[in-house]
Amino acid sequence: MLLGEHPGMDERVPSERRSAVLQSKRDATRYQILVEIAKRQPAVSQQEIADVIGVTSQAVSNYLGELVEEGHVEKRGRGRYEVTKEGVDWLISQTDDLRAFTTHVAEEVVGQVDVESALATGDVEEGQRVSLTMRQGLLHATPGEAGDATAVAVTEAAAGQDVGVTDFEGLVDYELGTVTVVAIPAVEDGGSARVDRDVLAGAAEHDLLAVAGVEAVATAREAGLDPEIRFGTPEAVSEAAMKGLDVFLLVVEAQLSTHTDRLRDGTVAYEVLDGRRDGER
Repeated sequence: MLLGEHPGMDERVPSERRSAVLQSKRDATRYQILVEIAKRQPAVSQQEIADVIGVTSQAVSNYLGELVEEGHVEKRGRGRYEVTKEGVDWLISQTDDLRAFTTHVAEEVVGQVDVESALATGDVEEGQRVSLTMRQGLLHATPGEAGDATAVAVTEAAAGQDVGVTDFEGLVDYELGTVTVVAIPAVEDGGSARVDRDVLAGAAEHDLLAVAGVEAVATAREAGLDPEIRFGTPEAVSEAAMKGLDVFLLVVEAQLSTHTDRLRDGTVAYEVLDGRRDGER
């Protein structure tokens, strides 16, 4: 889990990704005026536009003169204006730039400063720097900067409570878990009655037991096993392994490929065991 030091927003957003509309107050105003003209054309009230975008009527008049001169707007009479093809093209280009910019900010900037939740191992004060570790699939925050990975608490918490952390630095060092998958026959093929109980012995060596399907639930109960994950969806099993937990999964054969595909996509190591008794097909 990489937690990097984040520079300021201006440094993180390349200049070529910043819209001209956001860099120039003049372009921003021209953009808004063009949008309002397009909404109202051909009958355009300069005062209405001024009221909507928060400038004076005289300012709108001046901008309109420039837009007409540049060929972005055509004047068709007193109080009658239309956006030209050139004006539409400019609006589209600026809108595309704005969309690309906001997408970049949402995915690459804001996404990097999201608040994560962790379990406090001691009393944590808001604004305090904490050390981060991964234990049993959960992020833990310890007051102080002794660890290789640190963050700043954005909430206060007592020991054992959840605490919000951000402004990450360093690396939380932990290994991905593995998944042992046991394929359970469907009920029409004998279900839990045809499962080799010896195959289930490895469950005790794993951090979590997950079951997927009624036949899998029945198999666990007959073997005296208590699943931590009763509804073992591919997402839940994969996430547990990604958080460093070793998972023992009992899954009905019909759902097997869905689980293995998800594990493969997440680059999670797994092995598949045939749950049927020897020779029974």
